[in-house]
Amino acid sequence: MIIVAGGSGTRMGGAMPKQYMPIGKVPILMRTIRVFYENDPSTTLLLVIPASDFEFWENLCKQHKFDLPHRVVAGGRSRFQSVRNGLKAIDAKEGLVAIHDGVRPFVSQEVIRRSFEVAAVHGSAVAVMPLKDSIRKLTDDGKSFYQERQYFRLVQTPQTFQLPKIKKAFDIGELNHFTDDATVYEHQGWQVTLITGNLENIKITTPEDLDYAEYLLTKD
Repeated sequence: MIIVAGGSGTRMGGAMPKQYMPIGKVPILMRTIRVFYENDPSTTLLLVIPASDFEFWENLCKQHKFDLPHRVVAGGRSRFQSVRNGLKAIDAKEGLVAIHDGVRPFVSQEVIRRSFEVAAVHGSAVAVMPLKDSIRKLTDDGKSFYQERQYFRLVQTPQTFQLPKIKKAFDIGELNHFTDDATVYEHQGWQVTLITGNLENIKITTPEDLDYAEYLLTKD
C-alpha cells in the first residue's frame, strides 16, 4: 500500500502543506493511513513524503500519539517520481499494490476491498465516479463543444494494480501525459479496469474542501 503525500499545498494558501492540516483536530494524512490500516492491519503501509518533512512528520506523530505501523519513503519532484520511489521500496515481486492520494481520507472500506478484488483478476482497478454536470470541450481558438457526459468519469484513488505490471509500467521515463498511475499503466498498452468509487472520497486541495471535510466528519 502506497500513500502519496508529496504536495506543497500551494492552492490551500497556508504555510503548512495540506496533508498535515487537521480536520476534526486530526491531521488529514493520519486519517488516511488509519482507513487503510483498519481495512487490513497486516498490510505494509508506505508513506511517501518529501525527505525534508521526515522530522516534521515524526514530531507530528509524537504530538498526536499516532503509532499505527508505517514506513516513510522519500518522495520525488513529481507524483510520478514519488510513486516510483514507493514502488522501489517494495521488495516483493508478486502481489497487489494500491496507490492512494494522502489527502483523500474519506475513501470507503467497500471501495478499498473492491479495488483489491478486481485488480487480482483483471490487473488493475481504478476508482471513478460519473459526472453530474454537463460538460463542454474547449478548443485552442476559444470555441467550445458539447460532450456526452455519460462517456466520461471523474478519476479517484485508490488505483490498485498487480505488482509486477505496475513496477514494469513505472520503469520508464516520465511523460507529460502521466497525470495519474492509470495513465502510466495504460501506456504499456494494458486496459485499465474501472470500479465505482464513493462520492465522499474528495481530494482535499482548497480551503473549501477543508470546510466540506469537516462537514463529512459530522455526518459520521
